[in-house]
Amino acid sequence: MDVASRATVSRLPKSATKDRRIAVIDIGSNSIRLVVFDGLKRAPVTVFNEKVLCGLGRGLQSSGQLSPEGVELAVPNLIRFTALTHAMGVERVDLIATAAVRDAQNGPDFVKTVEQVCGHPVNVLSGSEEARLSALGVIAGNPQADGIMGDLGGGSLELVDVKNGKIGAATTLALGPLRLMESCGDNRQKARAKIDDTLEAVDWLSAGEGRFFYPVGGAWRNLARLHIEQKRHPLHAIHGYTIASDEAIKLARLVSRQGKSSLSGIDFISRRRRETLPLGSLVLGRLLRKAKSRSVSFSTYGLREGYLFDQLSKRHKAEDPLLWTAREFAEREGRFGGLGSALLRWSDPLFPEEDAEERRLREAVCHLSDFAWREHPDFRAKQAMRRILHYPLVAIDHRGRSFLAYTIFLRYGGLPTAPESEAAVLLLSERWQVRARLLGSALRLAFRVSGATGEILDHCQLRADGGVLELVLPNDGTVPDGEAVHRRLRALAAIGGFDDCRIVV
Repeated sequence: MDVASRATVSRLPKSATKDRRIAVIDIGSNSIRLVVFDGLKRAPVTVFNEKVLCGLGRGLQSSGQLSPEGVELAVPNLIRFTALTHAMGVERVDLIATAAVRDAQNGPDFVKTVEQVCGHPVNVLSGSEEARLSALGVIAGNPQADGIMGDLGGGSLELVDVKNGKIGAATTLALGPLRLMESCGDNRQKARAKIDDTLEAVDWLSAGEGRFFYPVGGAWRNLARLHIEQKRHPLHAIHGYTIASDEAIKLARLVSRQGKSSLSGIDFISRRRRETLPLGSLVLGRLLRKAKSRSVSFSTYGLREGYLFDQLSKRHKAEDPLLWTAREFAEREGRFGGLGSALLRWSDPLFPEEDAEERRLREAVCHLSDFAWREHPDFRAKQAMRRILHYPLVAIDHRGRSFLAYTIFLRYGGLPTAPESEAAVLLLSERWQVRARLLGSALRLAFRVSGATGEILDHCQLRADGGVLELVLPNDGTVPDGEAVHRRLRALAAIGGFDDCRIVV
């Protein structure tokens, strides 16, 4: 095995880096990927992400060896990855390897070479450990996950039952597309029979009936993107994108029958991915039929995120990742520190009968309500909405994301029927639109009264007195009113259906 020499690059000084960034290099059967996270956090943000489709697992089933071409491509790119992390000033670099490396006869030699040229140890995960960490990734991104997690790599498929943050039955199956390509070639019927026979041996798969299925992995993320494009769905966020199982089976059947040339016109599917996507789709379709899942909810969190989540304390694992992200966002982007908790209390009287999820989303909005102040006033509402629609939030579905974005749009003065808000409004029922308008108007009043300072906000309050909405201010003149305050109070009262409004000193 030829070995390239180490790459040497200059390193950024510590003062030039933020947080305690962590790099995870994932050596998979089909691809290798470098992801740099902004730290060991409840909801880490990706700072850098790059992959190379090497195909280390090609031919493994017949030869027992890693693909020579794959190794030749992987080693210099792994050297490059580690050199990049050094240049970025990343102090912690973790390399993890999965099915191809653990199963290949020359896997230990490959690991030895990589450790020599990269200067970091390689953690070769067992099948059970890979399944566990992938499931933890889904739980990290959706603490309420209830169903079966499936992580499809090039060499294997990990299946895990998850419920209420707990991991149940788990198994690893040799159903990666690279292995199916090798054992079945272009014979779709043979591949289908092999998939069905392999799934039949999983005696607990019936536990998925009527529950969610959570697909993880690049091939299945591509299917989510295809469905979003096919249905012209207004949001392009993959995490939390949920469709009926029948819809997913229909799409999987269609893609499984396509050849490479048929997929060549789809820009976001790479040339190498076109080779494996049809078989990956076939696996998904047969799996959903066997498990009898009700719905499919795609997860962008998987093995790497689960690997980090596993290292958090019990207290940090228990935190709500959406609210954690919103609070961190507020502290980083807000003008005078986070106002979320104060705004939540301040707006409580307007929402006396909300359920726990409605309150949770309202709290997230409150935390996120002052991050766009640097934007030009003419574009602030639109830019804020777009940022929320596309920010890597987790533990939230598309309706919830739309509610956050639309409310923030209104908080910054966007018109309720403005064409630019259509992408968000399309996913909201009339009831959720009304909630967004009411909360957006309340936040506009709160920021007008307080000047975005918690000290002033803590000394005034809203009060619903029958059909009258009251703004209660201290009588010492420390919180002055004015025409703008009166105007926004009247607007809020109108949206809330109050008969009248008044300021009480």
